[in-house]
Amino acid sequence: MSANTAFVIIGAGLAGAKAAQTLRAEGFDGPVVLLGEESERPYERPPLSKGYLLGKDERESVYVHPSQWYAEHDVDLRLGATVEAIDPSGHEVTLADGSRLGYAKLLLTTGSSPRPLPVPGDGLDGVHYLRRLADSDRIKESLESASRIAVIGAGWIGLETAAAARAMGVEVTVLGSAQLPLLRVLGREVAQIFADLHTDHEVDLRSGVQVAEITGADGRANGVLLADGSHVDADAVIVGVGITPNTQLAAAAGLDVDNGIRVDAHLRTSHPDVYAAGDVANAFHPLLDKHIRVEHWANALNQPQTAAKTMLGQDVAYDRVPYFFTDQYDLGMEYTGYVEPGGYDQVVFRGRPETREFIAFWLAESRVLAGMNVNVWDVTDPIRSLVVSGHQIAPARLADPNVPLDELLERPDSTT
Repeated sequence: MSANTAFVIIGAGLAGAKAAQTLRAEGFDGPVVLLGEESERPYERPPLSKGYLLGKDERESVYVHPSQWYAEHDVDLRLGATVEAIDPSGHEVTLADGSRLGYAKLLLTTGSSPRPLPVPGDGLDGVHYLRRLADSDRIKESLESASRIAVIGAGWIGLETAAAARAMGVEVTVLGSAQLPLLRVLGREVAQIFADLHTDHEVDLRSGVQVAEITGADGRANGVLLADGSHVDADAVIVGVGITPNTQLAAAAGLDVDNGIRVDAHLRTSHPDVYAAGDVANAFHPLLDKHIRVEHWANALNQPQTAAKTMLGQDVAYDRVPYFFTDQYDLGMEYTGYVEPGGYDQVVFRGRPETREFIAFWLAESRVLAGMNVNVWDVTDPIRSLVVSGHQIAPARLADPNVPLDELLERPDSTT
C-alpha cells in the first residue's frame, strides 16, 4: 500500500462526480482528486439528446454540481487532464504533461466513446457523433440550418436525435441495419411500436440497410450512399452506431478487461486498490448472477456510490435493477430490468400498444424479467419489485389493468 492518502478518480463525468460526492458525504476527509479530459466540469449526458438538444433545458441545468461545489467540498477537480498510464503496483498515475500522482485508492469512471463508422467520408464536415456537450451544441446548430438530415443508426441516440430534428421541422431519414429500430434491445413486439412512432411523425425509416459511404462535396457531407446503390440526400449526417467502453488505460495496466473493466459486485477490479463504475464497468450483478455492463444514466448515477463506499472499507454490493428512460415526441418511457437479446419467451401488454399508453412485460417461464411503462407513470417501483421477486405470475393477471401491480406481488398466484 502506498503511503499516499489520496483517492483519485479518473473520469470527470456523472459517475466520477457522484463518487466524489459520496466520499465526502460518507465522511472521507483525505484528498480527493477528480481528473477529466474535457474542459467542462462534470455534466449529465441524457439532456444532450433530449431537452438540451431541443432547447428546452438551459445549459447550466446539465451540470452535476454548481461550479463552486468542488472547492466548497475540497475536491481537486482538474479539467483538461489526460491520464497516460496507471501503475497499480506503484499506486501512481502518469498524466500527459509528464507529472505523476500517487494514490491510496483509484476509481476508474472513464466512460465510453462513440463507435466510429468505418466507411469513406466519416471525417467530412457535417458528420456528427453525439457524446459530449460540444457535440450537442454542434448538432443543435446544424439542425437550425439544415432542411434534411440522415441519421445512421436506429438505437436510442439515433431515434432521440431524429425526434429532436423533426420537432425543429427538419426532414429526417433514419438508416438502420436491423429489420426494426431497437430490435436487439426490445425485441420485435415492442420495437415495432417505436418504428410506428417515427413513421407516424413522417420520418423516412429505412431498416435492414447497409451504409457504403458518406458522400460529400468541397469537404462537406451531402448524403449517404447505401450498399444497394441508392443515395440519401442530407445537409448533415448524425452517426449513432453504438459505443465502446474506454478500457485502454485499464488494459495497459494489466487489469482484467472483458467487454469493459471486469469488477466484482463491490466494483473492485482485479487489483484490490483499483475500482471501476459507470459505462466502463462490467460488473457482477448479485440478482442476475452474471456480469453485465450497463450504458445508461441511472447506472452512472448510482453505481459510483457503491464504489466509493467500498473504497472506504464498507461491505456493500451494487444490486440495483437496471433502469433507463427515453422521451421521443409525445412518448415518454421508463424501462426497468434486464433481458438479454432473445432471452425471453413472451411479451405481455397491460393496455393497448396502439394508444402508446401501456406497460409491457418481458417474461421467461412466467417470471418478469423487465417492464417498460409508456406514458404510464409512478409504476417503476412495483415493476422493480416484480422483477426482483422472481415470482411466477399468470400472464392474464399481468395483462389485466383491473389487477393492481402491488397485488400481483402480494398474491402472485400460479400461472395456470
